[in-house]
Parts: sequence; structure tokens; C-alpha cells
Amino acid sequence: MENNKIAVGLDIGTTKIVAMVGKKNEYGKLEVQGIGKAKSLGVKRGVVSNITQTIQSIQQAVDEAESVSGQKINEVVVGIAGQHIRSLHHSDYITRTNADEVIDDNDIENLVNQVHKLVMLPGEEIIHVLPQEFKVDSQGEIKEPIGMYGGRLEANFHVVVGQVSSIRNIGRCVKSADLNLSDITLEPLASASAVLSQEEKEAGVALIDIGGGTTDLAIFKDGIIRHTAVIPFGGNVITEDIKEGCSIIEKQAELLKIKFGSAWPGENKETEIVSIPGLRGREPKEITLKNLSKIIHARVQEIIEHVYLEIKNYGHETQKGKLIAGIVLTGGGSQLKHLRQLVEYITGMDARIGYPNEHLAGDSDEALSSPSYATAVGLLMEGLEKECKEEPVEEIVEEEISLEESAEEVVEEKVEEKPVKKGKSFLDRFAERFKEFLDNAE
Repeated sequence: MENNKIAVGLDIGTTKIVAMVGKKNEYGKLEVQGIGKAKSLGVKRGVVSNITQTIQSIQQAVDEAESVSGQKINEVVVGIAGQHIRSLHHSDYITRTNADEVIDDNDIENLVNQVHKLVMLPGEEIIHVLPQEFKVDSQGEIKEPIGMYGGRLEANFHVVVGQVSSIRNIGRCVKSADLNLSDITLEPLASASAVLSQEEKEAGVALIDIGGGTTDLAIFKDGIIRHTAVIPFGGNVITEDIKEGCSIIEKQAELLKIKFGSAWPGENKETEIVSIPGLRGREPKEITLKNLSKIIHARVQEIIEHVYLEIKNYGHETQKGKLIAGIVLTGGGSQLKHLRQLVEYITGMDARIGYPNEHLAGDSDEALSSPSYATAVGLLMEGLEKECKEEPVEEIVEEEISLEESAEEVVEEKVEEKPVKKGKSFLDRFAERFKEFLDNAE
């Protein structure tokens, strides 16, 4: 049954929009059936700036994915990022009415719902409420309080907040492209699912996803998300600097960056020169690779220093917050030559490039394991996970209709299966609330 479940991840980025259709094979690996790409024209720094162009790009990517996979796409899991995203830490508690009953999902849900009522700045909405550690009565550092006794349930939360208007605009684009929003998730969390191992999350790791318009950061420690941030610079600012510094057009600047760009200026000699054709009969331009890498180095250094500041703010330099697994770089910008060495040099932490290939089936197209598809692979994984969670609930409903047996049996079955239904994550609930929010906005 599970093998027929299909999901679609839609990554609305600043440089490209990717729709990825896939399912799980019998070994639990991702089998990507089709992928569609379109140039993203209406998105700036992760935020929709032109609704019409974004809708067209989404439709183009989805149409391509449909024709490659032969599947009709109705529902998508969408990732959000953008410079409007910020995170904060918050502690909250509930006093349980009956301390003689064990703590269950309902109690955690009540606690999470209480955090959702936090008063935000005007125009902001809570996107994710992620519990860190729980405290039952006076016993602290509990990862999983379900099944324990206690009168007071307390938790530290990592709360991700974003601009309502920006989130609504993304929802509006998806809806106008004739698609349903099955779930919405933070892009750094999706990328983390695709490229990080559980061991890294336990040991402590910082995921840096360098996209076109933004650089996303997600920090994990003890298997729990500890900090998220979105920095409003990405690969596009590097291209912009090359364009200005060398007085060439954007298309040429992008090609120069990809083909000859390096984040380490020391490796190029003064004599290495690349010639660029002039516009409309003008003389060709000669650019030294040393100059090119100096321009790139200055901008990349700025991005990394911004990210490192966030890592320090999280508390990496304290004994308790040390990130043993170092840094994992992903996203299209991570493919820049010598970037890993520069990151290690600036931060003094170990770094590696994160490829999403460990979750892909063995016979997958090699292009899919590129770091630039990490977010799309992560969103697809989220979508498939959601499908699997919902499956048992559907089966129970079917059984209930077909069984003409005693009412008690059906009641018993429903009671047994209740945790499955209750196990809806707060992300699912957020997506539902968000759908209502969009429908009401119409």
C-alpha cells in the first residue's frame, strides 16, 4: 500500500522553482519519478515580489514534473524561507487537572496550543512551535514526557515566526496555480531532513543552506532543533558583485562564477585571464581570475561571518552548546570552489558538503544528488512521511464502514488507534490552520 503513495515537494526559491514527484520504494528509499524546474522570476530574497510571474513559474515547474512522471499533481508540500523569518525561545507550562493520570498527546497539544497564543509583533504569525526539553514537576531535561505522571508540565520551545503577508502570498500563488497546499514547512528544516544524519544531529551540527537569495541556518544538538535563522544574502549577491566589479552583464557574471569562481584568492596566478565577448560589436573584456576570486572571496566571507555570528549567538562557544559535528554546507551556493576550506578557516569548525543522495534510491539520476536539490528532496520526504502517518487513520474509517459487527468492537478499535490520529504533528495542525486562513482571506 505504502509504495503507491506519491507526494510532491515544491521548493519556491529565489533563482529556481523545483517541483519533485516521488514515492518510497520497498527499502524505504526515495524513488524520484519526475522533476520540473523553472526560472524563478517573481521571488526576491525568498519573498514573493511578483504574484503573476511566480504563479507562471510554479505552473511551468509542475507541468514539467507532470509530463516527466506521468502523474497528475494536485497537492504539494511547500517550503518557506525569506528574510522575514526569525526565531525566539520561549518557556511555558500547563497545570494538569488530574495528576494521577499519565501525560499523553493531549497534554502536549494543549501546551503547544498555549504557545501558539503568544502575542507577536503586528503582521507576524507563528510558523513552527518546536519543543526542546520538557520538565515534569521539578524533574528537568526530559525528552519524551508521554507516559509519565505529574501535575505540572513545562517545556522550552523554539518558536519560528514569519510575516503573515509573505506566507499568505506564497499560499495564494500555490492556490492560483490550481494546487492544494498539503503542508508548509521551514526550508532549513526540510534541507536538514535531506542531508543530515541522526548522529550529526545528536552530536551537534550547523546546517548552512546557501541559496540564491538567502542563506538558511539550522542548528541541531542532542537530536533537537536549537536555532534557526535566515540571512538575506545568497549566491545572487556574489553574482551582482562580479557584474558590478567587472562591468559585465548578469548572465556572464553567473557563468564566470560557476566556471572559474573560487572563494580562495590565493590559488589564482596574476597571469590567468579569461576573455569575455563584448556587447554588440564592442571589444571583448579581459578579466584576471585573481580579481574574480577577490570579489567572490570578499562577499562569501561576509555571508559566512553573518552565519558564524548566529552560531555564536546560539552558544557554540559554551561547553554545553558545542557543535561536535561542525558544519554541513548545502544548497546551490555550496558548490563554489574552495568554499569548504574558507568556512573551516573562518569558523575553525570542521565542514563538509551535504548531498541528499543517502535518501535516494540506488538507481536515481546523478543530478538529483546535487546540493541544490537538498530542499526539494527534504520537502518530498516530509510529504511522504505525512502520507504514511495518515494512512492508518484512513484504513480505520474504511473498516468501520465495512464491519457490520457489534458497536463495542468498533469502539475498541477506535480507542486503540487513537494515538495514531492524535499523533498529528503541530506542523500538520499549522498547515490546516493556514489553509483555513487562506480560504477566509478569499
